[in-house]
Amino acid sequence: MPAGRAATGGQDDPGRQPDRLETRILTLRGVRVMLDADLAALYGVTTKALVQAVKRNRPRFPDDFIFQLEPCESLDLRSHL
Repeated sequence: MPAGRAATGGQDDPGRQPDRLETRILTLRGVRVMLDADLAALYGVTTKALVQAVKRNRPRFPDDFIFQLEPCESLDLRSHL
C-alpha cells in the first residue's frame, strides 16, 4: 500500500466531514498538517480529485503545500487514528 499524502491517505468519501477541524490538524515533521482525505472532505470532493487539482495547478500552491508521507509515518498514523 502506498504511503499517504499530507496536505498539507485516507478514504475517498466526499461525504465524510471532519467532526471538528481542530481534531483533523496533526503535527508531522514538526509542521501542522491535514491529511488529504480530511481536506478533500472539507471541500466536498474526493481525495483523488483534490490531489489531481494540486498536481494540475502546482504553481498556484506553495512548495510545501503537500508532501508524501514516508511508509513508517503512514503506518504510525494509521496506528493512532
